[in-house]
Amino acid sequence: MKHSGEEHARIAEQGTVLRCQVGSRVHGLDLPGSADRDEMGICLEPPEYVIGLRSFEQYIHRSSPEHTRSGHDDLDLTVYSLRKWTRLALDGNPTVLLPLFVPESEIVTITDIGHDLRANAHRFLSRKAGERFLGYLRAQRERMDGVRGGKHTNRPELVERHGFDTKYAYHMVRLGVQGVELLSTGRITLPMPEPDRSWLLALRRGEYTRAQALDRTGALEERLADLCRASPLPESPDIEWADQWLSDTYRRHWDEDHAGRRGTRRGTHEPAG
Repeated sequence: MKHSGEEHARIAEQGTVLRCQVGSRVHGLDLPGSADRDEMGICLEPPEYVIGLRSFEQYIHRSSPEHTRSGHDDLDLTVYSLRKWTRLALDGNPTVLLPLFVPESEIVTITDIGHDLRANAHRFLSRKAGERFLGYLRAQRERMDGVRGGKHTNRPELVERHGFDTKYAYHMVRLGVQGVELLSTGRITLPMPEPDRSWLLALRRGEYTRAQALDRTGALEERLADLCRASPLPESPDIEWADQWLSDTYRRHWDEDHAGRRGTRRGTHEPAG
């Protein structure tokens, strides 16, 4: 039996239905020479990993050495099983929702299932997503403000240069901006439109102060809290649709895969005409 890491890599590669960029570049917020490449994939695992005893939830690949920070053009890839991705998306996880909204130019791989997933983006959205954005935003603001314990930075070079971790700060504000857009419109525009894009790039370059970043975050937090009560999005995602779609999609995928392998085996043994 193959080593589980190799087996999971094979499942991720062969079963991928959607893979795209999700990092600073797709947001339009990377600085020249500073961005690694963050990608997310979604795959369908074989039946023995769903109804058997084996388990597959995600596969992670980093091109940089273990325990080192990713550098320019390093690849950080996470491939979720479709089942796990769906659970996280229905729960409103901000990062997991991004593949529903990335522009086509940022898509590395997509199949019919991937297209179907993106076409039904609205079914995964609800005010629950707003609560997740709000929760993450509050936690990040409190850490940066020193209210909540825990280290909020591993970038001492930015603290030395600017007095605070500007990358952490811009991620914090970005989360608020995109959460407000999602709850207001049901979409996340990527790359981020102006004037927010220029403001966040300036923050990342250290052209705004820590106090200004915290002030803007506070205002976004208040707006998000209001939208969690009054957003046009439904209170809950369409869980019933998602459950049926998952079942149908896995069955169809397994049937097609089985038919394809059976056809390949039959073709191998048939005599040449």
